Amino acid sequence: MQYTTLGTTGIRIPRLCVGGMSFGEPFPDFHQWVIDQPATQAVIARALELGVNFIDTANVYAHGTSEQFIGQSLRNLGVPREDVVLASKVFFNEGGLSAQAIEREITGTLERLGTDYLDLYIIHRFDYNTPVEETMQALHRLVVDGRVRALGASAMYGYQLHTMQVVADAHGWTRFASMQNHYNLLYREDERDLIPVCEQYGMSLTPYSPLASGHLTRPQWDSDSVRSTTDSTMKAKYDHARELDMPVIERVAKVAADHDVPMADVALAWHWAKGVAAPLVGCSRPGRVDDAVRALDLELSGEEVAFLEEPYRAHDVVGALPRP
Repeated sequence: MQYTTLGTTGIRIPRLCVGGMSFGEPFPDFHQWVIDQPATQAVIARALELGVNFIDTANVYAHGTSEQFIGQSLRNLGVPREDVVLASKVFFNEGGLSAQAIEREITGTLERLGTDYLDLYIIHRFDYNTPVEETMQALHRLVVDGRVRALGASAMYGYQLHTMQVVADAHGWTRFASMQNHYNLLYREDERDLIPVCEQYGMSLTPYSPLASGHLTRPQWDSDSVRSTTDSTMKAKYDHARELDMPVIERVAKVAADHDVPMADVALAWHWAKGVAAPLVGCSRPGRVDDAVRALDLELSGEEVAFLEEPYRAHDVVGALPRP
């Protein structure tokens, strides 16, 4: 396994992160394609065997059961706490990023995971309803008291991230060390301003949806998988741009054929060629971890990266929340 450092924190992470959205109990109002606790444990066990000890989840994934399944799996496997890098998130909850909500939600997250600290605590979105100063002070307090080692942000506009970092600096509070944004060969809007701001502050990129919810893993758009047929969020995120995206998918297929590798390998290798620290990969079975790790062996040339990117056209913003 290849490793890198999370931003300027000194925290060592693998070049892949296991995404926890695939774990948890199914609910009528949530994802129908999640896997149960024993299956979650099998995925985590294989990830750890391969050196992928970075696991990301959120307080709202499967209504908290993702965190529960991850915590239970790590206890069952007897994994020393210091041997795993755990990340979770806060925002899609009552109170957003208010100080009261952050305190309440970190308490619940730690209880569900069965740990007394997180390695990385991520704000899931920008909160228009809470003063930035209140949010950054509350997050800094978690670092000071040892419940959180580092802070991260997720999908937002570049000016919002810059504002929050400036406020942190002005008060001597903890900066964000990572950005979990929406970034893949079918969605590159963050290259305009958000990613440059991340680079300005030495932040690591840990993008979600690196395979565009499976669209970068096959030459055709549609699939008969449970997720493809039931995930309305995925459809809303990608289906409207189908005609723009098919030329990119065709090029991914071409480069994959040239290297005699699956398309997913090319989609992931593109991230590392772009300087991404650790893309998040959702895994529904242990073999998916092996697939993602295999992609680390593929190195794309500058010419291939340019070939893959050339058909891209501007997209509507997907991820960052608009002003209410």
